[in-house]
Amino acid sequence: MSWLWMFLVGLVVGIVAKFLMPGKDPGGFIVTGLLGVAGMFVGGFLSNLIFGTTGPAGQIQPSGFIGGVIGSLILLALYRMFKRAA
Repeated sequence: MSWLWMFLVGLVVGIVAKFLMPGKDPGGFIVTGLLGVAGMFVGGFLSNLIFGTTGPAGQIQPSGFIGGVIGSLILLALYRMFKRAA
């Protein structure tokens, strides 16, 4: 059940990131959700680097909503850069 919840939150995070960074993206529903989930982990990684916070046994945990949006914006910029180059 937690994977479903993480995907739904990631979908919302991905939608917010796409709204904040306007432009045409060749991704649909699944790409937006995956971008949001991956962005949550990127946000958690950045939080670990900046604040030194980790989860149990030193694992990087997914970040909250704001960290997820920041991570998703980073991934969306990279996604657009690589899609344009290809």
